[in-house]
Amino acid sequence: MKVFCSWSGGKDSCLSCYKAMLEGHEVDYLFTMFTTTGRHTRSHRLSKELLLAQSQAIGIPVYNRRASWNTYEREFNKALAVFKGQGIQGGVFGDLYLDGHREWVEKVCTVPGITPFLPLWGLEGKDLLWQFVEAGFEAVVIAVKGGVLGADWLGRKIDKELINELSNEAVDICGEQGEYHTLVIDGPIFRKKIEIIDTKVTRRNGMSFLEVLDFKLEEKGEDR
Repeated sequence: MKVFCSWSGGKDSCLSCYKAMLEGHEVDYLFTMFTTTGRHTRSHRLSKELLLAQSQAIGIPVYNRRASWNTYEREFNKALAVFKGQGIQGGVFGDLYLDGHREWVEKVCTVPGITPFLPLWGLEGKDLLWQFVEAGFEAVVIAVKGGVLGADWLGRKIDKELINELSNEAVDICGEQGEYHTLVIDGPIFRKKIEIIDTKVTRRNGMSFLEVLDFKLEEKGEDR
């Protein structure tokens, strides 16, 4: 089935996209909502340049729309109408267990007749992280919620050590309550790897962000 993937640039959307591909779906677009300025993604505050680099690295085009939180659903609906008009029949979403998120996804998909797929739904958080790592994906923490996780978590890779440390923190291990966000830089669906060269820490609305100032795409050797 021809589908789009609701894309944040982080681990959950990436793993759900990967699982959809394994199930035989054809992912035509990575769909991302931007802020009204169009400079950053609304969910993870990734720069437009970084998101386009992910798109290039994976080989799937990005479709995006700009919205405030007040206009988010309206703009999302417009995008779904565009997808339906192009023959796309389904949408892939990375939600895990929050019933309100699933209800919203099913509601917005109903009107245009888009079939929602939630490949990660019901997975235990720790199992999801292990699946992500064992599949060969690489991601770094690019945002943390103040008062929950310290800024020293920024830039850390999602690996065995971090998973074990998160297990001992008083947080949702997958960050479903907004405790942290990630940026995927490599994996089995990536044709190229994103190498982060320079960063700085910024703070906004109670969150600390690892702002990527410079990066490059690296060709992946045949032995990878």
